[in-house]
Amino acid sequence: MSGNTEDIKPVNCTIKPPVYLQIGDTKTDPAHSGVCVVDVTLPFGKPVNIEEITFKNYYTAYVTVRLLRRSPGQETPAKWSTALRDLPLMDNPHTERGSQDYFSIHRTQMQVEPDHVASVRLILRQPSSAWLTFSLEDVKIYPHMEPDPEKEVSDWLSDLTLVDQHPDLEGLPDPQTVSSSIQQMWALTEVMQTNQTTASIGRFDVDGCYDINLLSLM
Repeated sequence: MSGNTEDIKPVNCTIKPPVYLQIGDTKTDPAHSGVCVVDVTLPFGKPVNIEEITFKNYYTAYVTVRLLRRSPGQETPAKWSTALRDLPLMDNPHTERGSQDYFSIHRTQMQVEPDHVASVRLILRQPSSAWLTFSLEDVKIYPHMEPDPEKEVSDWLSDLTLVDQHPDLEGLPDPQTVSSSIQQMWALTEVMQTNQTTASIGRFDVDGCYDINLLSLM
């Protein structure tokens, strides 16, 4: 079974006994045709969106999956559709390999969307006369569950690496000192604008450089 159904419970369904198709008169010639049908009835009035079908093989060589689907919100009768045809379960119908293995059929393998399903029909084939009977055991149907968006976001956030909220300030000047200097520069600018005259002041430079003492007199 695939990992996404590990926490999902199978649907309560009724699995009918296998029905073997007979060749000729069933009373005088009981030989099997090599075809068997297993019907799985889902809860009445509760169509299921199928995620996966699992089972244990018992000498079945090929399986075909047919679905009885209903159209939601419509009064039209349900229709049968072939979701998967002749999936091989045994490497060779005449040998034991794969004859009693577990199998799973995921919705992505099906040729039609397995949604709004009222019944499942499994058509089994065994062309080899080496096996007197063949069927499927432990058939389970798992419903398709839509992912919870809130849970997806929560899982995504939990996978993020927490970043230190305190930035590295090593090598930078003290913020309070910088703030005090900026306030002093702002105050000096205000004083200069208040005492500004219409006379041309000119450049306060000495040998091409500004004299800090002259600037402080403004």
